[in-house]
Amino acid sequence: MSSTAITCVAPRIPVARMRSIYRLEEVSKRLDKLPPKEHETLRATYERMLEKGEQRFQVKPSGLPTMDALYDELPNFHEVLDDVRRQIALCNDSSDALEITPLLLLGPPGVGKTHFARQLAELLGTGMGFVSMSSLTAGWVLSGASSQWRGARAGKVFEALVDGDYANPVMVVDEIDKAGGEAAYDPLGSLYSLLEHDTACSFIDEFAEVAVDASQVIWVATANDARAIPDPILNRVNVFEVQAPDFAAARAIALRLYRKLRGSHDWGRRFDDTPSDTVLERMAELAPREMRRAWMTAFGNARLAQRATVLCEDLPVTPKKGRIGFMQ
Repeated sequence: MSSTAITCVAPRIPVARMRSIYRLEEVSKRLDKLPPKEHETLRATYERMLEKGEQRFQVKPSGLPTMDALYDELPNFHEVLDDVRRQIALCNDSSDALEITPLLLLGPPGVGKTHFARQLAELLGTGMGFVSMSSLTAGWVLSGASSQWRGARAGKVFEALVDGDYANPVMVVDEIDKAGGEAAYDPLGSLYSLLEHDTACSFIDEFAEVAVDASQVIWVATANDARAIPDPILNRVNVFEVQAPDFAAARAIALRLYRKLRGSHDWGRRFDDTPSDTVLERMAELAPREMRRAWMTAFGNARLAQRATVLCEDLPVTPKKGRIGFMQ
């Protein structure tokens, strides 16, 4: 989802060690067995793996990061943040790798689930991969398709590990409850092994057919309805129900976003330091992911009117929802 850009206090500088995520000897053997002038895409994949090498950064915060800003700016994610903080504390001041139990964030659209995942990747100092399950038409997007098929390619997990710089990227599986596909393929089938630490250590992408270590991947899935998610997935994740922020929290999010947008652009100096209470109350009726677009529209309209003050009339026209969805 497109979401509000919220600033968080930067964690301490991440520490990293190297981790081998595949074996070069296995890649070389696979490459040598390819028939000449055939399977050029697969050949290029193996050559890229050999060129880049088998090691990737395995990072974690160098200490328990400061998360106060995240608690303030993501008030409806406190339970999830508590869980992440506990798991970071376990590996703090130790040689242990960072382990985050796979997360499933359940909640209505627009409450910031995908944005939370992006903030988590920034907090941990690692990269991020993204798969939108609502747009999948086949089950091999995560796990790759056999190189014997025309147009086959590696899956998203393989690409994130082989083409990326990190052994433990945050992998977001967005709208997992909307996974669909051809009857012969289960889009979630590969997750049954990927979400289990022991089996993820030797995950085999169907395209490359080379085992990669996906055991350090940090999984964040989002969904609106748990009833559409298979029990084997639910049994492998920590489930958190994320509600819309209450009215006071939504108003605070809108104010922080106004100040962030104003402060991060040169044109921001032309506008008031703080919007009016009336404008903030209107903004607080929006879902968090809608607020940034609304503020940008309002700033533009106010500028066209040559005003330094954003008025309610500058906000985009939205259907009247009242305060439905807010916790009273």
